[in-house]
Amino acid sequence: MALDKNQIAKRISKEVKNGMYVNLGIGIPTLVANYIPEGIEVVLQSENGLLGMGPFPTEDQVDADMINAGKQTITTLPGSSIFSSADSFGMIRGEHVDLTILGAMEVSEDGDIANWKIPGKMVKGMGGAMDLVASAKNIIVAMQHTARDGSSKLLKECCLPITGLKCVRKIVTDLAVLEVVDGGFKLLERAPSVSVEDIKAATEGNLIVEGEIPEIEV
Repeated sequence: MALDKNQIAKRISKEVKNGMYVNLGIGIPTLVANYIPEGIEVVLQSENGLLGMGPFPTEDQVDADMINAGKQTITTLPGSSIFSSADSFGMIRGEHVDLTILGAMEVSEDGDIANWKIPGKMVKGMGGAMDLVASAKNIIVAMQHTARDGSSKLLKECCLPITGLKCVRKIVTDLAVLEVVDGGFKLLERAPSVSVEDIKAATEGNLIVEGEIPEIEV
């Protein structure tokens, strides 16, 4: 059973540690805000100028003026702070963000990430992705393991324009949890009822399998 987007976000939330400053990228990463474990205090940062994001709002909480970098409406927590994007990027470039969670179109076995452009397609811009991957202390990627045509997105080398080199530490896909290590992708966990063989078939890059691989708790 492949994980859905919320289950990917829930699994990634277990990587968030008490006291961290965390940036959530557009897409699946924004859902992590809904699954921060109880008793864990973190400060969620958005590059448009916000510290202290809460979960997504319920219908009666929606405020059209309160948005994240992906233009989604958000909530704020007590003690939150709103400031300019210049200050926000000063925070990012100054390496004050402990963990960045991003989506990706491709990741290489060396930890390279491509997530901002598909040649020939119109894009609004790279946003804060290049600053984030250049400055973050730890990067976790949330993504689908394969493209719609079944081709792997976990590659020996990225084919799309690169966002950052050798920066990804861990990847959570709909099929598996993997760590980028010397020599390739180390398989840590697999989605329920998904076999190691299924994951091997869906991974172009070198997959390192050691011992019994536990299922992801969903």
